[in-house]
Amino acid sequence: MRNKKKVKSGNKIMKRFKSYLNLEIVIDYKTCVYFFSIWFFYCVYLLCMGVRCADILYMFEMMAAAYVISYVQVYAFHNFDEASQLGKKDVPGIIFCTALYIGASYGFAWFDRNFKTTLLFGVYILFIYYVMYLVNKIKRAIDTENLNKMLAEFKKGEICNGEQGKHN
Repeated sequence: MRNKKKVKSGNKIMKRFKSYLNLEIVIDYKTCVYFFSIWFFYCVYLLCMGVRCADILYMFEMMAAAYVISYVQVYAFHNFDEASQLGKKDVPGIIFCTALYIGASYGFAWFDRNFKTTLLFGVYILFIYYVMYLVNKIKRAIDTENLNKMLAEFKKGEICNGEQGKHN
């Protein structure tokens, strides 16, 4: 009897751990994408200003901001850029996270506290959110198509014991 309880308890713990690990991977993925997007905007800004050197401290600040805001996006706003359809419930999260990015950029003076550039950065972040929503939507469609193909092959008997091309 005790062994069954331990197994069930162990399964629950493992299930929670896998769920947590999955969210951490999602957050790391988002952080990388958004950090690169922010860094790209910053580098273009510098080039437009005639500067060819970037501040490494700003790079750290941008990475930290992307990491923190990715956590906020996933845990507080239900991962809105991976929604199957953007709706009214996603708007507050999009606005709040964009405001956080704008606040970080202004507070850390990434764009020399230039109001127009900061505003353009906010519009750019909204664009990046939309692009990521589209990318995730396309990825889901491709994954669904691949899973349906694999299911059809399995039903035909083309996949046996997890190996392709091996028949009984």
